[in-house]
Amino acid sequence: MLLADDHSLVAAGLRSMLESAYEVVGTADNGRALVEAAGRLRPEVILLDISMPALNGIEAARQLRKLVPQAKLIFVTMHTDATFVREALRAGGSGYVSKQSAPKELVTAIEEVLHGRVYLTPLVTKDFVDHAMSSQTSSGPFGRLTARQREVLQLVAEGLCNKEIAARLDVSPKTVEFHKSKLVQALGLSTTADLVKYAIRHGLVAG
Repeated sequence: MLLADDHSLVAAGLRSMLESAYEVVGTADNGRALVEAAGRLRPEVILLDISMPALNGIEAARQLRKLVPQAKLIFVTMHTDATFVREALRAGGSGYVSKQSAPKELVTAIEEVLHGRVYLTPLVTKDFVDHAMSSQTSSGPFGRLTARQREVLQLVAEGLCNKEIAARLDVSPKTVEFHKSKLVQALGLSTTADLVKYAIRHGLVAG
């Protein structure tokens, strides 16, 4: 089992709670570190948050489905909005647990996904999820943007300049500027500051 959360106390608490019943092979504090660790450690189960630095959990999940398709992904998050539930499931999630839930619920979720089932926290009702999954549109950033645009959006919101983003993504600064211009156009915004506010409002980064 691999754990990913950018709050060290949360990660330590999860590890302490689960180690007696499961083999915890590692932890990661951001989405890119999670993807790297998963490729190296090949865990059976991955617990991940949605709001993580460098690469958010939704984008990390999309990469993990290709990199370690056998791994079961369980989101452990504060987000219970329809957009996040829908995109987590579409990205390959097998479980969705609220951080407000009791610890025993996480164990239940792990056992359910290990048996090939999908587990959703009772805080998210079935009708709510059915409606979310049947919706053809997304009010959040996930449905409207390309994967690279979402990466650029998150890194802009984390305060990286064009040169730093270019180095992180292995592209040119001019390419980064192109993606930023497409972002403001696609989202109906005007400035970099607007992009930052949008990313915070939709949970890509912490406010």
